[in-house]
Amino acid sequence: MQQWLLRGGQLVGLIGILLMAVGVLARLAGYFHIGGFATGTLMLAGIGAVSVGCFLLLWLLAQGRRP
Repeated sequence: MQQWLLRGGQLVGLIGILLMAVGVLARLAGYFHIGGFATGTLMLAGIGAVSVGCFLLLWLLAQGRRP
């Protein structure tokens, strides 16, 4: 279970960071829509994914090692 939380948190967080980077770079390049989605929506989805990744890693820390 702990390995799933660790890898899941890392993967979802990385996907979120990539979504935000794509949204920011597209907005800076002058594109306001990518694949039918507004760039602001991509940035918001990235923020949500990073939040979920942080929650999973926090859940892992909260479990801790109990004797």
